[in-house]
Amino acid sequence: MKKKFLTAGALAALLITGIVACSDSSGNTAKVADAPAEEMLTRGEYLVNTIGCDDCHTPKNFGPNGPIPDMANRFAGHLADRPTGPIDTAALSKGWALFGPELTVAVGPWGVSYAANISSDSTGIGAWTLEQFTKALREGKYKGLDNSRPMLPPMPWYNFAKLKDDDIEAIFTYLKATKPVKNVVPAYKPLSAL
Repeated sequence: MKKKFLTAGALAALLITGIVACSDSSGNTAKVADAPAEEMLTRGEYLVNTIGCDDCHTPKNFGPNGPIPDMANRFAGHLADRPTGPIDTAALSKGWALFGPELTVAVGPWGVSYAANISSDSTGIGAWTLEQFTKALREGKYKGLDNSRPMLPPMPWYNFAKLKDDDIEAIFTYLKATKPVKNVVPAYKPLSAL
């Protein structure tokens, strides 16, 4: 009987020690298993914000100082219901590339390219796998699919190809955790269609 009491007491002491060790200074219990996932999200958020994904993949509203990211449509890419306006093909013939005012559409010798929806919606990357995302960034494959067309300018995938595997996974993890925005981005148009 005494042996059982000591064993139960030792077990209780271990449990209390474990709870104290996993608690922060405010007394909240930390979930040890969630720490790597939280770190991955935090790293992904940092990378997305510093690499500048919003620059092209988030539509803009215009304020007194120019374009401001439209956070209600964050990562939606070029919004399907937003017109692009007439394209000055004369400027293209003089060697210029053009951007639309929201910076989500670009025109150049490749044709007209639209920033992709990279939100977590199924019209974005919501159904993508990490392997697809990695292939898109490493090989410049449209939607990360073999035998697909290359990603078009101004997407600098060749720079992102240099990211470490962990960083690509962190970016993917963060984007998959963002608010889904339903938006089917217009299809690419070749220069001959202008």
